[in-house]
Amino acid sequence: MADESNQQAQNAGINPWLIAISVMLATFMEVLDTAIASVALPYIAGSLSASNDEATWVLTSYLVANAVILPASNWFALKFGRKNFLVTCVIIFTVSSFFCGAAPSLALMLVARIVQGAGGGALQPLSQAILLESFPPQKRGIAMAVFAFGVVVAPVLGPTLGGWLTDTYSWRYAFYINIPVGALAVFMISRFVKDPPYIANAKVGKFDNLGFGLLAVWTGCLQVILDKGQEDDWFGAVWIRWAAFFLVTSFVWFLVHSWRKKEPLVNLRTLKNWNFAVGCALIMMFGVCIYSMITVLPLFYQELLGYTAFTAGLVVGPRGIGSILGMPVIGWLGGKVDARYLLTFGFIVFGITSLFFGNIDLSIGPTTLLLPIVVTGFALSFVFVPITTQAYGTLPNEQIGNASGIFNLVRNIGGSVGISVAQTLLTRRADVHQNEITNSVPISGYWFEQQTANLRSYFSHLTNAPNTAAAAASQLYGELGQQALLWAFVDVFRWMSLLCFACVALVWLFKKVKPGKKAPAGAH
Repeated sequence: MADESNQQAQNAGINPWLIAISVMLATFMEVLDTAIASVALPYIAGSLSASNDEATWVLTSYLVANAVILPASNWFALKFGRKNFLVTCVIIFTVSSFFCGAAPSLALMLVARIVQGAGGGALQPLSQAILLESFPPQKRGIAMAVFAFGVVVAPVLGPTLGGWLTDTYSWRYAFYINIPVGALAVFMISRFVKDPPYIANAKVGKFDNLGFGLLAVWTGCLQVILDKGQEDDWFGAVWIRWAAFFLVTSFVWFLVHSWRKKEPLVNLRTLKNWNFAVGCALIMMFGVCIYSMITVLPLFYQELLGYTAFTAGLVVGPRGIGSILGMPVIGWLGGKVDARYLLTFGFIVFGITSLFFGNIDLSIGPTTLLLPIVVTGFALSFVFVPITTQAYGTLPNEQIGNASGIFNLVRNIGGSVGISVAQTLLTRRADVHQNEITNSVPISGYWFEQQTANLRSYFSHLTNAPNTAAAAASQLYGELGQQALLWAFVDVFRWMSLLCFACVALVWLFKKVKPGKKAPAGAH
């Protein structure tokens, strides 16, 4: 039955909301930690005598290990029991968080981050699968609203909390904070989560060594290319061309192997389900949008307006308030309104707010974008939850574990692509706009000469007359760079809005899912 797991929980006297809180503690902790660590990178680099480039491997090593384990989590859950595997992963994540915080060198930090990424990789798909099976189909919208709280709100709160912990105490507390949360999660999961019968009675085939190896190669190559591509001029670097070769080769081999093998590590045949395939495409595009926004907006406040990381986190933090306000609304509407209408509303509102951000200038204050930031968070609730309920709506429970691994991997890949593309666009478009502004303002023009004269007059009170020309030129060049970067941010926001509007068309490729109905015959 579609609600077999929920009935089991009720028969055991367990409230599904206790199960939801138990698994969401782990997911919230894992997602929050990723955002917190990104804020603390400069401090980690200074403390461990590493360069900023070397410190970025603190993020990359985690994401690679995380991406490898994500789709493989279903096999481990079936082999060792989902509850046992989840508890083990939380313990690994929590213990490795301590070693991350206590690391005396960058090498030990990277080892601890790899272990932490491996432990955290299974938390999202396992939590999502448990939540979906703990609630009856007509209440899965509410369950996914709870899951969205961890996945959507945590990255928004992360920079603010990370900045506060780092400034007030030390970057090490960005990792130590996981210890009490992890301990509570282990207690609650052990107490309230039960394995459904199909997992307890599952017959698991031999571990797919080839599939796992190919998965590790292509996800690792993809993450490293996305993380380091802009720094090394993308395909201008020989090592990136070789990494791309191994990426494409291993990815194609992985697809063929996983599709043909009878019992693969990742069962890609789940993508035969139309709604799930459309859901994966949409969640990837959603990942590009949300992670680009989360990355770009704080950068605007820091690089152009001079805000600290903590202050920038406070300014963009109200997005979390909007998401929190949207969760109960979408939870209530989820079982009453066609999810495709909710998705359309969410993407259109997100696109409109992105267009609004595309009208920014250097005169804005901390509260200028408060309302659109809150509205953006509200709109996110109307995107993430309906995508999930539509994607899983026609899948039987036995396929949800495998599907959840694929779904979360695709979302994370979309996020990585979004961050990388946004950073590349900022750099490349700033260069383009700088050339355009330079060409439109010739040094022989009246405006340029007038501004130079005014600046030389100003600097004459601060330095010797021969130095005023260089000081004036330096000031004008700084303003030129500022304006060029501003227009680069405008471009990114406007292109992001176009991507959101394009998603609206994909939304209507979903087949309608009626809440409370079983999966149609042949859906799997």
